[in-house]
Amino acid sequence: MPELPEVETFRRYLLQGNDGSPSILGKRIRDAELLWEGTLASPTPLEFFDRIKGQYISGIGRRGKNLLIRLSRDTLIIHLRMSGELVVEEQTAPPGKHYRLIINFDDKYRMAFNNIRKFGRIWLTENAQEQLAHLGTEPLSDDFTPEKLHQLLSSHSRQLKYFLMDQEMIAGMGNIYTDEALHRAKLHPVLKSDTLDYKQALKLWESIRQVLEEGIKNQGSSIDWMYRGGDYQNYLSVYNLKGEPCKTCETPIEQIKVGQRSTYFCPSCQPPPE
Repeated sequence: MPELPEVETFRRYLLQGNDGSPSILGKRIRDAELLWEGTLASPTPLEFFDRIKGQYISGIGRRGKNLLIRLSRDTLIIHLRMSGELVVEEQTAPPGKHYRLIINFDDKYRMAFNNIRKFGRIWLTENAQEQLAHLGTEPLSDDFTPEKLHQLLSSHSRQLKYFLMDQEMIAGMGNIYTDEALHRAKLHPVLKSDTLDYKQALKLWESIRQVLEEGIKNQGSSIDWMYRGGDYQNYLSVYNLKGEPCKTCETPIEQIKVGQRSTYFCPSCQPPPE
């Protein structure tokens, strides 16, 4: 599933465009085509078509793993899930086999939601803040401080891997960047969150921000989902590297299950709890 760096990469693509497509900022929506009804979480298709028509793209944001396309009246919330991606192209291009929703602009361009596995979802809402109120702190925001992380960790007694992937605690972390942050912080993934002292919490805070910023710089990781735009997978230390030597100490990387999620760590750099 795309995590914060991959979603942020899509946000910048929509905002800035690239050599083959323009920014969508400021474009006016002519109409929309729903090619698979399950894509639209709310409202109903008829209401969606009626409300979105004529609105302008006024901003493009991100909250955790959600893309926020701000319109002149509403907000489109897009969760890519396992295989979703957004494509901006000319309307004359043949539609992709797995396009689920197409938004046509007044000019010659369109934005298509390509979603092979059909897990991605889209909401059109008047109040995005209310819809996303359950999400935790943004790990790259000024509000996310070492003190706040230590307070969160201390107030829960949960395995670190499970804690960091809980979107109500920290919004945007997933398998890849959680494993990488824990390795960099030299913390075992099954350590209980409330056992960390402030020094350990500070190191974890630094590690979380470092791996996310590096992921964004490299346009995300192209590993276990359909996104193929990034190359941060070439810099990973533990994720998906079972049996490979740790880049720090050369101990073979091990794999376990934590909360039913495959988890990679170095047993030497990240000693298990006693």
